[in-house]
Amino acid sequence: MSTETKTTVQPQSKERFGVRALVNIAMLAAIAVVLMLFEIPLPFAPSFYEIDFSEVPVMVGCFAMGPFAGALIEFVKILLNFVFTGTDTAGVGELANFIIGCSLCVPAGLIYRRKRTRMTALIGMAVGTVTMTVIGCAVNAFILLPTYATAFGMPIDALVEMGTAVNPAINSLTTFVIFAVAPFNILKGVLVSAIVFLIYKKISPIFRMRLS
Repeated sequence: MSTETKTTVQPQSKERFGVRALVNIAMLAAIAVVLMLFEIPLPFAPSFYEIDFSEVPVMVGCFAMGPFAGALIEFVKILLNFVFTGTDTAGVGELANFIIGCSLCVPAGLIYRRKRTRMTALIGMAVGTVTMTVIGCAVNAFILLPTYATAFGMPIDALVEMGTAVNPAINSLTTFVIFAVAPFNILKGVLVSAIVFLIYKKISPIFRMRLS
């Protein structure tokens, strides 16, 4: 009789887990989409580089439910933004943004899930920031900037000149990446990490279950 009780209760608990995880993912993705609307221009980069904090809910999801859930939140965020605002790059820009966003949050989530302490959270966020900076520079140099140049019918040199206007040290694609893209990603990683570090423990009781 005890065996029969287990077989009837277990599927119900699994169902609740799945529903709760999906609700949390949808909620965090919706918050991320809203945060994408608030962009902050930077004095050291061209106007098309603006910081938003939409990776904050993604990293929260990584910490609370695991890196796979965080990647799903990032995917849903990009998908919703694509539906609501469209694209000028045939989806290439959205794919690149997904890769860059995941490169910050997923490594942080992978490290944090091994040992859930403040120190491992800091280490994970530091590794994520470095990873995002490296991948962000490569993606911008070889994918995003060429794609945007093609989409808007301008040579790469025109984009470089936009960088030169705000920083005379930018005079080539390489210096554009070094003096604009790299600092942009480092600053974003630090700010997102700082916000998550300050708020996570206060809001983590909301996420009682973790998606493995």
